[in-house]
Amino acid sequence: FKYRVVSVSSYRRASRGLWTSVQRLLATTGGTDSQLPPFPSQARVVICGGGIVGTSVAYHLAKLGWTDIVLLEQGRLGAGTTRLCAGIVSVAKPISVECQMANYSLNLYQQLEEETGVKTGYANTGSLCLAQNQDRLLSLKRLASRLKVLGISCNVIKSKAVAKLHPLVNIHDLVGALHLPDDAVVSPPDVNHALAVAAAQHGVQILERTTVQQVLVENGHVMAVETDRGSIECEYFVNCAGQWAYELGQASEMKVSIPLHGCEHFYLLTKPLPENLSANNPVVLDMDGRVYVRNWQGGLLSGGFEKNPKPIFTEGRNQLEIQNMQEDWDHFEPMLSSLLRRMPGLESAEILQLVNCPESFTPDMRCLMGETPGVSGYFVLAGMNSSGLAFAGGGGKYLAEWMTYGYPSTDVWPLDIKRFGNLQSSRTFLRHRVMEVMPLLYDLKVPRWDFQTGRQLRTSPLYDRLDTQGARWMEKHGFERPKYFIPQGKDLLSLDQSKTFYKPDWFDIVGAEVKCCKEAVCVVDMSSFTKFELTSTEGEALDLLQHLCANDLDVPVGHIVHTGMLNKRGGYENDCSVVRLSKNSFFIISPSDQPVHCWSWIKKHMPSDPNLHLEDVSWKFTALNLIGPRAMDVLAELSYVSMKPEHFPSMFCKEMSVGYANGIRVMSMTHTGEPGFMLYIPIEYALHVYNEVMSVGQKYGIRNAGYYGLRSLRIEKFFAFWGQDLNAFTTPLECGREFRVKFDKDMDFLGREALVQQRHDGVSRRFVMLVLEDHDTELDVWPWWGEPIYCNGRLAGTTTSSAYSYTLERHVCLGFVSTPPGPDGLPTPITPDFINRGDYEVDIAGQRYSAKAKLYPFSSLFTQQKRRKEDLELSNLQAK
Repeated sequence: FKYRVVSVSSYRRASRGLWTSVQRLLATTGGTDSQLPPFPSQARVVICGGGIVGTSVAYHLAKLGWTDIVLLEQGRLGAGTTRLCAGIVSVAKPISVECQMANYSLNLYQQLEEETGVKTGYANTGSLCLAQNQDRLLSLKRLASRLKVLGISCNVIKSKAVAKLHPLVNIHDLVGALHLPDDAVVSPPDVNHALAVAAAQHGVQILERTTVQQVLVENGHVMAVETDRGSIECEYFVNCAGQWAYELGQASEMKVSIPLHGCEHFYLLTKPLPENLSANNPVVLDMDGRVYVRNWQGGLLSGGFEKNPKPIFTEGRNQLEIQNMQEDWDHFEPMLSSLLRRMPGLESAEILQLVNCPESFTPDMRCLMGETPGVSGYFVLAGMNSSGLAFAGGGGKYLAEWMTYGYPSTDVWPLDIKRFGNLQSSRTFLRHRVMEVMPLLYDLKVPRWDFQTGRQLRTSPLYDRLDTQGARWMEKHGFERPKYFIPQGKDLLSLDQSKTFYKPDWFDIVGAEVKCCKEAVCVVDMSSFTKFELTSTEGEALDLLQHLCANDLDVPVGHIVHTGMLNKRGGYENDCSVVRLSKNSFFIISPSDQPVHCWSWIKKHMPSDPNLHLEDVSWKFTALNLIGPRAMDVLAELSYVSMKPEHFPSMFCKEMSVGYANGIRVMSMTHTGEPGFMLYIPIEYALHVYNEVMSVGQKYGIRNAGYYGLRSLRIEKFFAFWGQDLNAFTTPLECGREFRVKFDKDMDFLGREALVQQRHDGVSRRFVMLVLEDHDTELDVWPWWGEPIYCNGRLAGTTTSSAYSYTLERHVCLGFVSTPPGPDGLPTPITPDFINRGDYEVDIAGQRYSAKAKLYPFSSLFTQQKRRKEDLELSNLQAK
């Protein structure tokens, strides 16, 4: 490149053009830059942030019929990150809900010009995701399979086809690419302008140069928004403040945790190239080279996600508007070198400008959406991880639906702000995590990868003890959990660095743990579970649970009830086990990633009654899972109490002594379908009980085990887990849990009406278990999750969980399948006969494998067949 910087950028001229248009828009409502429009004293909803995210929320609320909407912007409309956005809208996203959001945004931006008369710069260029190695190509093939499920056009192509689509791309080191023909580029300031114009046409009042200082809260609900120009009474507040969303949350009367942090993001602009490129040359995403490239006004725009990002604004808000920050050519040089390797013909191009703009990132690379857990009526849409343009349209739609109907039109749990809590709001944690997150956006992520920063934040008292015994760790909601235990003599480094879509190096280790669970006894530290206690002076606790839970909680003391907490649609908001400790006291065990969501759901429906008390006791108990046929022998020896089924029936809880420790809550369940017990141990006794269990268990072949083994066990037993298989759109009737619904009781509960209607109409999809029949575990790509399921050649659903079954010696996938629509286009009821008679295939990275589907576990059937086969082989051997 010739390092010649042009002083005036046409990109800035485009921003000034937006400002001129906004002035005209404000003038139509009686205001200009010098004469601001009248300041409202009240509104139904106040939106903070005039970037593309805030204007999208305002637009979609107005389209859904909302009135009295006020949008506040501290500076000029669209003058923040939106002004400097690269303008790429691609559906190549890692999870399905993000693909759906980006696809909706594409369609929205395409039709905005017709709706508003404002040109948005929309150009359907398509995009190319390049692969420099086979693992990257595999990941693109998996993405292509998921996109086709959503009806999004895409094709995996060879490297020669790449050269035909983009003449500047050097293909010598490529093994293929993913072509997305419907991807596009737009002018972000113009799209923002179009959304603002459309919102204003629907009655939205837009106020610039108005800074939100804090949100006022009364009785846990939004009451008003305090600004530098006065207060606005309102029912709802939406934080779309982008870079400043965290600070705004902390400045509110009741602090709201919005875990995001800014990083500098660099891209360069070139002058028009000598050779005239087609305006429709596709966007190039070279993730292995860490760069992206798009056409820009006859030249190119190219940026990337470097390995050593530069966090900013850790100290907080320090400027009104985001100005173009300092160039840093030394920092950008690796991406520049990568660009020149991919497009050598750019050596003689002239640089117009190196742009340095801030982007906000979240701890898990997914945006933040939804109602905050602590303040009713306080909604958030922020933390776009450099995909704000792609997500703004779909995100605005889903959030507007959420605010209007109480829920969006699709499952957005992966984006729900309630997946985080206060523990992720530390600025030190966020600064360190985003330094890992930003390069991860383009890193090759194989299944079951783990974040490396922000670790050992929450640990069991047994962490050090297990670590010295070879535990390898993963984290869930900040809690360290053992994946598996490396035996002595194994190469620890090679195992830790094992990354593959194929058979992993831990295969035999996990297999040995599963074998021990089935034949002897294993101990698993499951302290990360969310644990609540609900108590009352009279029957208030039972009344609340009977209203929240689908199953009947009016059981004798000591009984354990597995139940769902459902929403009005009959979908699972929580899947939990509830123990009746006493007449008016209940112990609730929920998934590890549900502490905030579950707490929020219960509190939302909990009456304001001083006699009713909910406490999070997760930190009070260490949970040990003893799995296997010899678990009863270990506990019997430690407690001098018979643990046989006739004395300790299934799904029962007793408070016992184990070793020297009193008050241990022992429960006859394991969450895997295998025999065994859960021990909930007061935290001060944890080390003693663990040591005693391991000491006594030696004679019974005890060993430690981790969550990878648990996953294999629960999947082969057809156990569904919330957040993986179950979500807010899954009902008990769809996953074979009708027996856990109190239809026979004359009492109402959340979701009952929807379930009664569904039972009358019939379900159109069912949760099934699929065993792959022609899949080679040694040589073929493994299924992990999200694979398309085909029935009789027709797309019928997707997998939700997958694991290798060491019992069946085959891969097992769980997922949902549906029937084809009827002649009227409506769903038709699904029957067991439809499931059993179908010819099934599972698509793994573009390759289909035949599978057998059932509505019940295969385990017992295959175990019997295996025993018969072994008996036959033994008899043949004896005959010889």
